[in-house]
Amino acid sequence: MAEEENYANPLTALFCVLFKAAALVFYIVLASFINNFIIVFVITVFLVALDFWVVKNVSGRILVGLRWWNEVSEDGESIWRFESLEQQDLDRLNKKDSWLFWWTLYLTPVIWLALGIVALIKFSFDYLLVVAVALVLSAANIIGFTKCRKDAKNQIRNFATQTVTSQLASSLQTAFNRV
Repeated sequence: MAEEENYANPLTALFCVLFKAAALVFYIVLASFINNFIIVFVITVFLVALDFWVVKNVSGRILVGLRWWNEVSEDGESIWRFESLEQQDLDRLNKKDSWLFWWTLYLTPVIWLALGIVALIKFSFDYLLVVAVALVLSAANIIGFTKCRKDAKNQIRNFATQTVTSQLASSLQTAFNRV
Protein backbone atom coordinates (compact mmCIF):
# COMPACT_ATOMS: atom_id res chain seq x y z
CA MET A 1 0.00 0.00 0.00
CA ALA A 2 1.41 3.40 -0.99
CA GLU A 3 2.07 5.89 1.76
CA GLU A 4 -0.02 9.04 1.45
CA GLU A 5 1.98 12.19 0.77
CA ASN A 6 1.83 14.80 3.53
CA TYR A 7 1.96 18.55 3.13
CA ALA A 8 5.55 19.70 2.88
CA ASN A 9 4.61 23.11 4.32
CA PRO A 10 1.63 22.55 6.65
CA LEU A 11 1.81 25.98 8.31
CA THR A 12 1.86 27.79 4.97
CA ALA A 13 -0.96 25.55 3.71
CA LEU A 14 -2.96 26.37 6.84
CA PHE A 15 -2.63 30.12 6.32
CA CYS A 16 -3.37 29.70 2.61
CA VAL A 17 -6.81 28.43 3.63
CA LEU A 18 -7.29 30.17 6.99
CA PHE A 19 -7.84 33.77 5.84
CA LYS A 20 -10.05 32.71 2.92
CA ALA A 21 -12.23 30.62 5.20
CA ALA A 22 -12.26 33.26 7.93
CA ALA A 23 -13.32 35.99 5.49
CA LEU A 24 -16.12 33.83 4.09
CA VAL A 25 -17.34 32.65 7.50
CA PHE A 26 -17.23 36.12 9.06
CA TYR A 27 -19.04 37.62 6.07
CA ILE A 28 -21.80 35.01 6.16
CA VAL A 29 -22.20 34.99 9.95
CA LEU A 30 -21.90 38.74 10.48
CA ALA A 31 -24.13 39.60 7.53
CA SER A 32 -26.75 37.14 8.79
CA PHE A 33 -26.76 37.98 12.50
CA ILE A 34 -25.36 41.50 12.91
CA ASN A 35 -27.20 44.32 11.26
CA ASN A 36 -24.17 46.60 11.06
CA PHE A 37 -22.65 47.00 7.61
CA ILE A 38 -19.59 48.88 8.87
CA ILE A 39 -18.49 45.98 11.10
CA VAL A 40 -19.11 43.44 8.33
CA PHE A 41 -17.23 45.58 5.81
CA VAL A 42 -14.20 46.30 7.98
CA ILE A 43 -13.69 42.76 9.30
CA THR A 44 -14.33 41.04 5.97
CA VAL A 45 -12.19 43.41 3.90
CA PHE A 46 -9.40 43.17 6.48
CA LEU A 47 -9.46 39.35 6.27
CA VAL A 48 -9.64 39.40 2.46
CA ALA A 49 -6.69 41.81 2.35
CA LEU A 50 -4.70 39.53 4.69
CA ASP A 51 -5.53 36.59 2.44
CA PHE A 52 -4.44 38.54 -0.65
CA TRP A 53 -1.11 39.44 0.93
CA VAL A 54 -0.42 35.96 2.32
CA VAL A 55 -1.26 34.24 -0.97
CA LYS A 56 0.66 36.73 -3.11
CA ASN A 57 3.77 37.04 -0.95
CA VAL A 58 4.04 33.80 1.03
CA SER A 59 1.85 30.91 -0.14
CA GLY A 60 2.55 31.33 -3.83
CA ARG A 61 6.28 31.45 -3.31
CA ILE A 62 6.44 28.50 -0.90
CA LEU A 63 3.67 26.19 -2.13
CA VAL A 64 3.97 26.56 -5.92
CA GLY A 65 7.25 28.41 -6.47
CA LEU A 66 5.65 31.45 -8.12
CA ARG A 67 5.79 35.15 -7.41
CA TRP A 68 4.30 38.19 -9.09
CA TRP A 69 4.10 41.92 -8.51
CA ASN A 70 3.06 45.06 -10.30
CA GLU A 71 5.15 48.19 -10.72
CA VAL A 72 4.24 51.60 -12.06
CA SER A 73 6.90 53.10 -14.32
CA GLU A 74 7.91 56.76 -14.29
CA ASP A 75 5.55 57.46 -17.20
CA GLY A 76 2.61 55.90 -15.31
CA GLU A 77 2.53 52.59 -17.17
CA SER A 78 1.61 49.48 -15.17
CA ILE A 79 4.22 46.72 -15.53
CA TRP A 80 3.58 43.17 -14.33
CA ARG A 81 6.64 41.24 -13.13
CA PHE A 82 6.73 37.45 -12.79
CA GLU A 83 9.13 34.99 -11.20
CA SER A 84 8.97 31.25 -11.36
CA LEU A 85 11.19 28.38 -10.37
CA GLU A 86 12.78 26.44 -13.20
CA GLN A 87 10.65 23.57 -14.54
CA GLN A 88 12.76 20.88 -12.83
CA ASP A 89 12.33 22.71 -9.49
CA LEU A 90 8.59 23.12 -10.10
CA ASP A 91 8.36 19.37 -10.72
CA ARG A 92 9.88 18.72 -7.26
CA LEU A 93 7.25 20.76 -5.41
CA ASN A 94 4.85 18.88 -3.15
CA LYS A 95 1.75 17.83 -5.11
CA LYS A 96 -0.57 18.23 -2.12
CA ASP A 97 0.69 21.76 -1.44
CA SER A 98 0.24 22.67 -5.10
CA TRP A 99 -3.23 21.11 -5.28
CA LEU A 100 -4.40 23.01 -2.19
CA PHE A 101 -3.00 26.29 -3.47
CA TRP A 102 -4.61 26.11 -6.94
CA TRP A 103 -7.99 24.78 -5.79
CA THR A 104 -8.39 27.42 -3.08
CA LEU A 105 -7.19 30.10 -5.49
CA TYR A 106 -9.87 29.23 -8.08
CA LEU A 107 -12.67 28.07 -5.77
CA THR A 108 -12.80 31.08 -3.44
CA PRO A 109 -13.95 33.61 -6.07
CA VAL A 110 -16.67 31.17 -7.17
CA ILE A 111 -18.01 31.20 -3.61
CA TRP A 112 -17.75 35.00 -3.46
CA LEU A 113 -19.61 35.21 -6.77
CA ALA A 114 -22.41 33.05 -5.34
CA LEU A 115 -22.56 35.33 -2.28
CA GLY A 116 -22.70 38.31 -4.64
CA ILE A 117 -25.69 36.79 -6.43
CA VAL A 118 -27.39 36.30 -3.06
CA ALA A 119 -26.71 39.95 -2.19
CA LEU A 120 -28.20 41.01 -5.53
CA ILE A 121 -31.30 38.88 -5.00
CA LYS A 122 -31.74 40.38 -1.52
CA PHE A 123 -31.15 43.91 -2.91
CA SER A 124 -28.27 44.29 -0.44
CA PHE A 125 -26.17 46.54 -2.62
CA ASP A 126 -23.98 47.64 0.27
CA TYR A 127 -22.96 44.02 0.92
CA LEU A 128 -22.30 43.69 -2.80
CA LEU A 129 -19.46 46.17 -2.26
CA VAL A 130 -17.80 43.75 0.18
CA VAL A 131 -18.14 40.94 -2.35
CA ALA A 132 -16.73 43.16 -5.10
CA VAL A 133 -13.61 43.91 -3.03
CA ALA A 134 -13.14 40.18 -2.37
CA LEU A 135 -13.61 39.36 -6.05
CA VAL A 136 -11.16 42.05 -7.21
CA LEU A 137 -8.44 40.86 -4.85
CA SER A 138 -9.08 37.20 -5.74
CA ALA A 139 -9.02 38.06 -9.44
CA ALA A 140 -5.71 39.90 -9.06
CA ASN A 141 -4.12 36.82 -7.50
CA ILE A 142 -5.64 34.52 -10.12
CA ILE A 143 -4.39 36.70 -12.97
CA GLY A 144 -0.97 37.14 -11.40
CA PHE A 145 -0.38 33.49 -10.63
CA THR A 146 -1.94 32.19 -13.85
CA LYS A 147 0.25 34.49 -15.94
CA CYS A 148 3.19 33.50 -13.81
CA ARG A 149 2.71 29.80 -14.32
CA LYS A 150 4.58 28.58 -17.36
CA ASP A 151 1.89 26.15 -18.41
CA ALA A 152 -1.11 28.30 -17.45
CA LYS A 153 -3.21 27.29 -20.46
CA ASN A 154 -2.83 23.60 -19.64
CA GLN A 155 -3.59 24.27 -15.97
CA ILE A 156 -6.84 26.09 -16.78
CA ARG A 157 -7.84 23.44 -19.34
CA ASN A 158 -7.17 20.62 -16.86
CA PHE A 159 -9.02 22.46 -14.07
CA ALA A 160 -12.06 22.99 -16.31
CA THR A 161 -12.00 19.38 -17.55
CA GLN A 162 -11.71 18.00 -14.01
CA THR A 163 -14.50 20.26 -12.78
CA VAL A 164 -16.85 19.32 -15.63
CA THR A 165 -15.95 15.64 -15.30
CA SER A 166 -16.52 15.55 -11.55
CA GLN A 167 -19.77 17.51 -11.93
CA LEU A 168 -20.95 15.09 -14.63
CA ALA A 169 -19.95 12.06 -12.54
CA SER A 170 -21.75 13.50 -9.52
CA SER A 171 -24.88 14.16 -11.59
CA LEU A 172 -24.82 10.65 -13.05
CA GLN A 173 -24.32 9.12 -9.62
CA THR A 174 -27.24 11.12 -8.24
CA ALA A 175 -29.42 10.10 -11.18
CA PHE A 176 -28.57 6.40 -10.73
CA ASN A 177 -29.13 6.59 -6.97
CA ARG A 178 -32.69 7.81 -7.57
CA VAL A 179 -33.48 4.87 -9.84
